[in-house]
Amino acid sequence: MSATLTPASFADLAGWEDDLHDEAFQAFQRSAIYGLQQSYKTGALGIAFDSFLPAYRAAAAVTEKLPPTEARQFFERFFAPFHVRPLDGESGFVTSYYEPEIEASAVRTERFTVPLLSVPDDLVKIDGTNRPDGMDPYLAFGRRTENGVVEYHDRAAIEGGILGDKAKAIAFVSDPVDAFFIHVQGSARLVMPDGTVRRITYAAKSGQRFTGPGKMLIELGELPADEVTMQSIRAWLADNPHRVGEILHRNRSYIFFREAEVADRNLGPIAAAKVPLMRGRSLAVDRLLHTFGTPFFIQAPSLTAFNNAPFQRLMIAQDTGSAIIGPARGDLFAGSGDPAGEIAGVVRHQADFYALVPRSAEVAV
Repeated sequence: MSATLTPASFADLAGWEDDLHDEAFQAFQRSAIYGLQQSYKTGALGIAFDSFLPAYRAAAAVTEKLPPTEARQFFERFFAPFHVRPLDGESGFVTSYYEPEIEASAVRTERFTVPLLSVPDDLVKIDGTNRPDGMDPYLAFGRRTENGVVEYHDRAAIEGGILGDKAKAIAFVSDPVDAFFIHVQGSARLVMPDGTVRRITYAAKSGQRFTGPGKMLIELGELPADEVTMQSIRAWLADNPHRVGEILHRNRSYIFFREAEVADRNLGPIAAAKVPLMRGRSLAVDRLLHTFGTPFFIQAPSLTAFNNAPFQRLMIAQDTGSAIIGPARGDLFAGSGDPAGEIAGVVRHQADFYALVPRSAEVAV
């Protein structure tokens, strides 16, 4: 157990009464409908998937939009809040991510030269059944060769062209920094020359460790830690074009994509929990610890980027990420396009996490 779960009451949650619970219910209902068809894996903190089923059935049965008060009563009826406290004494922490919207081309042109690649035909998912002796246990993907599975190529090698025709380009963008941040965010809307919009989303990765550009620039003494935002990172890269490759290649992880339908322009991509993300309500968590579909009430008083008020909001665990590690660590989905990017780029705040645990669940406290 990496955290303590301390029982609380809804009266303890500052801002609970004022939240727009109907928005959170819409996100929760999507997880409920999927979860009734295909179960989510129970996380190591022990909030069992089966304990969600009564709430899932009730949510799936709702056919009309719930008013905010009725949505709040739904969550209060089926759940009880528990304060999630890491055993190491660290505070909870939130960042934010978004879906970039970038101009792109289906073919390489003089302007559009940076490929966004599909899954290579020699990429192999690694698990306990096929991991070669001595392979780094972190690696979740490997490369199929005549002599067996080996570690996959890193970012520098892939961008250097080592894959050849093993991976097809889904599309091309004009700026390697734009491509890099699409990798970091894990999805994008691509605006094609004829005005149509295509969506790409995460399909697989090289498996190498992720290292964020902000961390690199801090360690190199290029940016002070308290000034690192997506905007400041982009500004530094724009001012130092001769060092872009050096910095980006320090992140050895490389993401491969697949195309996905843009069924609803108001929703984000389908993420790890197999439901579309909802801006301001979907949360990426450590999937090894938490069970997808868990509602979290997050309090981050110093975070005001979302609505110019202290962040006190009910979110639904519907995604995960390489950098999202720990019981009180979350990534808030800010939406799609440049306005969402302006929000996501500045979010690095301490936060309190309250997991809403099904009342039927047995929780070690």
